Amino acid sequence: MTVLCVPPLEEEPWPTLGPGVCDWMESTLPHGPGDLLGMPITLNDLDRALIYRTYEIYPRGHSQAGRRRFNTVGISMRKGRSKTEKGALFTAAELHPEAPVRFAAWGVRGDPTQPEGRGVTDPYIPLVAVTEEQSEDLVFGALFQILSRSRVSSDFDIGLERIMRRNGDGKAEALSAAPDARDGGRTTFQVFEETHRWVAQRLKRAHTTMRQNAAKRLAADPWSLEVTTAFEPGAGSVAEGTYEYAQAIDAGKIKDPRLFYYHCQASESHNLKTERGARAALREASQSDWGWTNVEAIMAEWADPRTDPSYWARVWGNIPTQGSLQAFDMTRWKELASPGKKLEKGEVVTLGFDGSRYNDATALVAEGVLSGHIQSLGCWERPYNAGEDWEVPAHEVDAVVKEAFSQFSVWRMYCDPPLWESWIAGWAGLYGEKTVVAWPTNRLSPAAKMIRAFDNAIRAGEISHDGNETLTQHLGNARRKYLHFNDDEGKPLWVIQKDRPDSPRKIDAGMAAALAHEARTDAVAAGAGKVPESVYEGRGMRFL
Repeated sequence: MTVLCVPPLEEEPWPTLGPGVCDWMESTLPHGPGDLLGMPITLNDLDRALIYRTYEIYPRGHSQAGRRRFNTVGISMRKGRSKTEKGALFTAAELHPEAPVRFAAWGVRGDPTQPEGRGVTDPYIPLVAVTEEQSEDLVFGALFQILSRSRVSSDFDIGLERIMRRNGDGKAEALSAAPDARDGGRTTFQVFEETHRWVAQRLKRAHTTMRQNAAKRLAADPWSLEVTTAFEPGAGSVAEGTYEYAQAIDAGKIKDPRLFYYHCQASESHNLKTERGARAALREASQSDWGWTNVEAIMAEWADPRTDPSYWARVWGNIPTQGSLQAFDMTRWKELASPGKKLEKGEVVTLGFDGSRYNDATALVAEGVLSGHIQSLGCWERPYNAGEDWEVPAHEVDAVVKEAFSQFSVWRMYCDPPLWESWIAGWAGLYGEKTVVAWPTNRLSPAAKMIRAFDNAIRAGEISHDGNETLTQHLGNARRKYLHFNDDEGKPLWVIQKDRPDSPRKIDAGMAAALAHEARTDAVAAGAGKVPESVYEGRGMRFL
């Protein structure tokens, strides 16, 4: 079993409100939806350990004595391990006026080093998922069932969209991730659920905004809980970001004493192509929940030829695994990042341009002919909830294109032309028809060979890049679309597409990078790359 626990358990334990919180949960709350619905809660050893760590506080004599040690808690477990119920149990305790979730005094049970807890004054608890409907089906739905059947149900006004204290001084509610609506919130605790799905920029902005809201109420000692299953590497989700942040803390690269993170997965030593290996991985990822696991049903899914093996490994082994249809090796792509490296002024480069005018995104990417370094020059995405009249600011795009030609010696600019024909024609008039070239990506055979060359360059480490977040996300969003014909070696060809036609997950910057690399490949074949000094003084190279 592979566990990432940040920070690890210290030899000298911290004081914690955990024992009191566990006692309150077990004496007060029943199980939520599932086979044990309505039965009294019995916490296992792992549940207790997580609650104890979550409610650690600074010790007596410290400048922050009694305050919460962690303001963010992340829990990553395989599908089916009651993560939703865990979130609901925490929420029930944070909402009840008498649950001992905040420090009140020292000296519980006569021990002057141990704390006594109290309830939160006027709590506000948003339970946040990708959509509001999902929120109601997940933590909020579990909370509804738990409190409705609990011995403290009369302490609450339990509605279908919000649950309030009877005296009206506190509530929990299901929310979709909408950062603008949450500005100014008076949050005391919040749950971000299934953060491996939080990929779109609007969701990541919501996460940032709401975490900032949680810093407003000093006396309430607010905190955030993230619960998730393993992420898909390269998708750029909130879960991936938190995992990588925890890894950096664990490696000593950064310090953040306010994060507690627990991730448990099956070790990658198991051969998931065999039934024995898959069964062992499932057992390892299940830990204490093995006795409540529908093993044969999950193994039947593993054996079903329609099941994506990568998806099975991710949701049942909790192994961060790239989907089989994800276009590029995003782990390798991230290894090639050189954030401090930039293309030099006057350097011979190629440009790739791809995009939309109204619905998707437009992007411009450069690649050094000699260096093979890829740099994002601009990306314009349709904002979430933009009106019908929104379109890419073409004059801004034009300004960036002109800036690229003034800064670099552009050997070729390959442009996917739909809806930009007049602008491309204008750039060709300025910089030469042999320099600015229309390169339609809807020509399936040439496009597939272009994508294959770009994919090979990533795998072989023949390129580097600036680590641009948007470019990386667009590449991670790209999915393979296999064609009905093969290459000269009989290998299947594929192009890239979004995960669905109306998906908000854009891929345009990834296509622009592939176009820039295709132009660079042609430049290398033509012997381009060395530029006379006199050219640096002008607007850049034309065709060599």
